[in-house]
Amino acid sequence: MIYGEEFVNKFIFDVDGTLTPSRQAIDKEFEFFFYNFCLGNDVYLVTGSDKEKTVEQIGEKIYNRCKRAYQCNGNDVWEGDNNIRTNEWTLPDLARTFLISCEYESQFNLRTGNHIEERPGMVNFSIVGRNATIEERAKYVAYDTKENERNTIANAFNTMFPDLSAKVGGETGIDISPRGADKSQVIKDFDTTKDNLWFFGDAIYEGGNDYPLAKVVKHHRKVNGWLHTKEYLQIFQDNGMAV
Repeated sequence: MIYGEEFVNKFIFDVDGTLTPSRQAIDKEFEFFFYNFCLGNDVYLVTGSDKEKTVEQIGEKIYNRCKRAYQCNGNDVWEGDNNIRTNEWTLPDLARTFLISCEYESQFNLRTGNHIEERPGMVNFSIVGRNATIEERAKYVAYDTKENERNTIANAFNTMFPDLSAKVGGETGIDISPRGADKSQVIKDFDTTKDNLWFFGDAIYEGGNDYPLAKVVKHHRKVNGWLHTKEYLQIFQDNGMAV
């Protein structure tokens, strides 16, 4: 389907696992490709990470070229260096105690520190810890793939705290926020009668932190890394049509 002038194509991208390897810098070849894609299209970012980490991963050149960056799952919104809005929230003590007990009881025996990272409007919980190296993260990914630990914790958390929401995000984390303060909240900034929205994310599955936004964006694609994202965008550039 080719869209006429009445529609404006706008592209929303997750970062980790979609534009970059999780918590790593963007591939140099893809950086050049994606920057040029940004030059000719309206591009938005939505990620659980904060601004500093996102800029570290994709670089200032791409970051400043994007129309808007929805950090912390849309709870901290930026246009370049201009902060548009920030939602403040504090994790309740009982929920914090629950997460600490999950860390203590996990059979995965490696801890690196920074297990409950507070960000604007949310926290990120990680059994292995946010300070883990790439190699240490890989060990937890292998463990979690086998044991399904993060989904188990998230499901238990959601049952115990119905006013809050826990969703798997990235390779090792769980994003926790007030219910509704997830990636789906960014949709309010778009005119869905005129904007033809496309969303690309790797965690588009029940319980994944990209899933809430995918449910409210008609055109969404689940990707498996930046190469997969590039394939979709290359099709769009070559054909000017739905990918």
